[in-house]
Amino acid sequence: MAEQILILDFGSQYTQLIARRVRELHVYCEIHPFNHYPLLTPDVKGVILSGSPCSVREAGSPHPDLSVFRGRVPVLGVCYGAQLLAQQGGGEVAASTTREYGRARLNRIDGQDPLLRALSAMTQVWMSHGDTIVRPPEDFEVIATTDTVGVAAFKVRREPTYGIQFHPEVTHTTEGKQLLANFVVDICGCAQDWTAEAFVDATLAQLRRKLGSDKVVMGLSGGVDSSVAAMLIHLAIGPNLHCIFVDNGLLRKHEFEDVLHSYENLGLNVTGVDARQPFYAALTGLTDPEAKRKAIGRTFIDVFDQEAHRIQDVKWLGQGTIYPDVIESVSVKGPSATIKSHHNVGGLPEAMKLKVVEPLSALFKDEVRQVGRTLLVPEAILGRHPFPGPGLAIRILGEVTPEKVRVLQEVDAIFIHQLKTHGLYASVWQAGAILLPVQSVGVMGDERTYENVVALRAVSSVDGMTADWSHLPYEFLAEVSNQIINQVKGVNRVVYDISSKPPATIEWE
Repeated sequence: MAEQILILDFGSQYTQLIARRVRELHVYCEIHPFNHYPLLTPDVKGVILSGSPCSVREAGSPHPDLSVFRGRVPVLGVCYGAQLLAQQGGGEVAASTTREYGRARLNRIDGQDPLLRALSAMTQVWMSHGDTIVRPPEDFEVIATTDTVGVAAFKVRREPTYGIQFHPEVTHTTEGKQLLANFVVDICGCAQDWTAEAFVDATLAQLRRKLGSDKVVMGLSGGVDSSVAAMLIHLAIGPNLHCIFVDNGLLRKHEFEDVLHSYENLGLNVTGVDARQPFYAALTGLTDPEAKRKAIGRTFIDVFDQEAHRIQDVKWLGQGTIYPDVIESVSVKGPSATIKSHHNVGGLPEAMKLKVVEPLSALFKDEVRQVGRTLLVPEAILGRHPFPGPGLAIRILGEVTPEKVRVLQEVDAIFIHQLKTHGLYASVWQAGAILLPVQSVGVMGDERTYENVVALRAVSSVDGMTADWSHLPYEFLAEVSNQIINQVKGVNRVVYDISSKPPATIEWE
């Protein structure tokens, strides 16, 4: 078992970012809810306690017994985690009397302490808390302060337990990665051997043990996750992997043919299925976004199940599930309220009576790409923007028809092509066009028109959890708009979406 850091999640918006920073140090880590975590085993080298939107002073706030970790492995409490350590140790936590949100500077640093080694004097940190530790327990030693925070960092005497009131995982804490390295590498003693190459070797061996000579069926989407997962399973079991790529009529222009061609070059055993008509029939008359997603999911299960039954003696279903999907399903407060149905069709394993194999379920998206490069998956696949499972159906607001799909495919093709032509595609996390249920007046030549409005959407992000709208050049947007209106019959107006996530989402439905 690989050595790891255990992260206890108290509901902070930054918890996944802590995990990403630890992974960047080539150390494996896992996030678990504060009320549902595994027992300590020899492979767990340390524990990080996350922040939280709660206050330790509130009734009902998370209060697990931290004595199960303290003294057994190094512990680092971040913000809420630090306050919880202080409170459970007999100290006092109170509401802050001064603003403790935003940038601050550590003005007294114990540079001899292993946690703060190599940090600069007056280093910048990011504060985000409404409570503060006003009286630390007697056996807690203050090792850093700011102008307004008397206990910015502490260490428990005679044990490797630490707490910090700031967030080392955000970029605003300029030496946060150094602090995390001090904890993970120096204090916890992790070997930093979590690499893409090591993951591939271990995963292939695990897949061969698990699958043996069994057959696996897998639905491909052309995206990064399913492609890399398929390559791993293919390398483990060869022709016993049977892949199915379904054309649901909601893909991008020429995507079905292009993706099939790219998979052929990878040596994957892929069957392409033209199922456009069943999907269009299922979507007829539907306008509610969730109803459209469910109709697409049901139809996909029917089509996929029918195709899979053409293969004899299949025992496993391969899926491209990645770690953020796993975290979401076991969040601090249980499965999150439904914002939208996930693109992974959850009903498939039950409907087909198959066991599930998910070789990427421990990885973040950027790690999936690193593994893909190790497997020599082409950059044309690895660099692809995320594309929603329901496809263009949730970028057509209102009822989906073949004609609306045709219009949106043409608009989308122009937008994506121009992003690539102008060298902007790689700097954008995700881009696409949305067909609005709105018509507007226009003039073309001497004629008055009354045609469709499309919105262009491009965002920058690291993992899609949060996103900012991409600040594309005005000249570029003007050129794209002009080309769309001139070349796509049925569109006479183009707008650009400048909403960030949150409060908006990346997709419109």
